[in-house]
Order: sequence, then C-alpha cells, then structure tokens
Amino acid sequence: MTLEPHLNPSPFKPALSFSARLVKAALGLVYPPSCIACQGATGEPHGLCAHCWAGIRFIERPFCERLGTPFQVDLGQPLLSPAAIADPPVFGRARAVAEYDGTASLLVHRMKYNDRLELARALGTMMTRAGAELLADADVIVPVPLHRWRLWRRRFNQAMALAGIVSRESSVPCDPSLLHRVKHTRRQVGLTKTQRQENLQGAFRVPPEAKAKLKGKRVLLIDDVLTTGSTANAAARALLRGGAASVDILAFARVVTEA
Repeated sequence: MTLEPHLNPSPFKPALSFSARLVKAALGLVYPPSCIACQGATGEPHGLCAHCWAGIRFIERPFCERLGTPFQVDLGQPLLSPAAIADPPVFGRARAVAEYDGTASLLVHRMKYNDRLELARALGTMMTRAGAELLADADVIVPVPLHRWRLWRRRFNQAMALAGIVSRESSVPCDPSLLHRVKHTRRQVGLTKTQRQENLQGAFRVPPEAKAKLKGKRVLLIDDVLTTGSTANAAARALLRGGAASVDILAFARVVTEA
C-alpha cells in the first residue's frame, strides 16, 4: 500500500486529457515512480511510500493559534501557548506541515543542500493544505529571500521554490519583489535565539518602489523551516514597516521543543 501527499487533485487544475494520461502511463513503464525520500517503489510519482509517510509527524489541531506548535492535550477550544503569551511574535499566525524530524527533516535537507529542487512540488502541495486557513485570508505570497551572495552560491532559493508551488495550488499571487534581504548574515545553524535576533537585525527591507504594491496587503510569508521564529519575526517586521496590513507565515516543517 502506498500513501501519497497529494491524493486529492487541486480544484484549480483541469483534469488530464486522455492523451496526457496515455503519455503518463507510458513514462511510468520506462521510469517507475519512486518515493521522494527513500527511492523505494510507489504507486504515483512525487509521492511517499507508506514507511516514509509514517515517518512524518504531522502538526494538526490542537496547536497554539499564534505559533502553530502542537499541544499534547485537546481542551476543546482555541488556545495560546505560554511561549506565545510570554513573547508574542511579530507575525500574526504560523503554520507548518510537520515537526522538523524524521522524514520531514530528510526532505528539507535534500531539497536545500542536495539540489533536489523537484521535491518542492510535494512539499509545497502539503503546505497548501496545511496553510488553507492562512491562504484564505492572504492577498499575496512572499518567500523569505536569500542574500544575493548566498543565492549565487546555492543557485536557488528553496523558499521561492515552495512559494511558487503554493501560489500555483492556491491561486494566491506570489511577489518576491516585495521583500529583499540586504544584509549578508552568517548561517543561523547553532546560534541561540538571542544570537539569531542580533544576526538578523536590519537583514530585510521592503524596496521603496514596492511599498505602493505592499500597502494594505495581507501577506503570507513562505519558508522551508521555522526554528526559533527569529527569521520570520525579522521579515514580518520589515513587511509591516513597509506597509503590509498583516503577516502570517507558512513553513513545511518547524522545530518543536518539549515543554
């Protein structure tokens, strides 16, 4: 049995024609579909086998309405976590598909560091579903930008790749020109929350020519992973100062620490 992360077709896509299905079937004979995580056999391309699917810890309600972090007990009503109350984020709401471990962390790492850009299709589709309530309120999608030097070295921005898929699946427009990364920060891996905040001070800016387009817009910020929320806060702060009405964030995975 194979479980896929994209069983339900998007309502925004037309049904495949007979000739397209024929070509798809022929390609399946020559290149059998494989799991995007372990390369094992699957029933459909761009999917996960049952074993890898079981290795994803999906984040579903009950969770903190601001941070999107899961609760262990369902109290039957929307709640805020102690972290959200003690240190409210700059952004409005955060949502993620899964916890950043197991299969989820493997997929992010392969897309980000192994040039597996094709993984954005499956990850972005899952993000579209997990972020449905945020997308319903969004006017525009904005990917978290990379500094031009890091983009030159990596050759692609994984957040932009995911944002493109989410935009296509939801029909919410994506505009990467609304936010620029103007400071070449050091990598965040291994830094404490305080160090991350200091590292990101002044890192993002809304270009002057973009402020008219951004004014009054409800923005959905897209990233691959949420760790401490420092990047999301810094980017959201720049967008709000640039004229955005609100900023929510949607990621594929987020780090969840035990309380």
